[in-house]
Amino acid sequence: MTHPQDELPFNPLPPVVVALALLILGIELVFQAGSRGLLGGAEGVGWRLGAMRTYAFSGPVLDWMIETGRFPLEHMKRFVTYPFIHVSFTHTLMVLVFLLALGKMVGEIFGTIAVLLIFFLSAAVGALAYGVFLNDPSPVVGGYPAVYGLIGSYTFMLWVSLTGTGNTQYRAFTLIGFLMGLQLVFGLLFGSNKDWLADIFGFATGFGVSILMVPGTWARIKGKLRGR
Repeated sequence: MTHPQDELPFNPLPPVVVALALLILGIELVFQAGSRGLLGGAEGVGWRLGAMRTYAFSGPVLDWMIETGRFPLEHMKRFVTYPFIHVSFTHTLMVLVFLLALGKMVGEIFGTIAVLLIFFLSAAVGALAYGVFLNDPSPVVGGYPAVYGLIGSYTFMLWVSLTGTGNTQYRAFTLIGFLMGLQLVFGLLFGSNKDWLADIFGFATGFGVSILMVPGTWARIKGKLRGR
């Protein structure tokens, strides 16, 4: 028999979300310890930069692969490893906030495989868009494109929930509009950051993948478009 006092006041986080968060946090804590001389001695100070050189996504590297027709694993892995490397503890913390909040909702609705698929596919598509559409030598690091994919999935869920309620479905896009507005403000104040393109494509990927996960959704969308 279950007693009310034994029940948790909140639903636990999906294990896959916890695992991703711990991996991101663990890597950042290692970098922090290295930069303070607590681990690795003198070499520890350069661990973050070394990881960026090895695991960050690079537009010039993508150009080289396309030009030569060679796609070695050491470079292809960058599409899915860069979300785990961040430039600072604050950068890491912000990604973790989105991952824990959005990952919980997506995981509860769509399940473990969906969280992993949206996270990594959004990261890969975001990086590919950055490399293809921008001629920027700056590397891409951080989990924003991946968690923007989770935001896209959450937006899709809101969009579906507003169907038939009498409320405009465009309200579902309030969060992404707010975040893009913040990025614009910060870009104007502190200098432009072209990573926003990867974020947008990550969001679109998460939204699109979620459509495919709900049977009949795509058919209903096409029906609505044809009726206009």
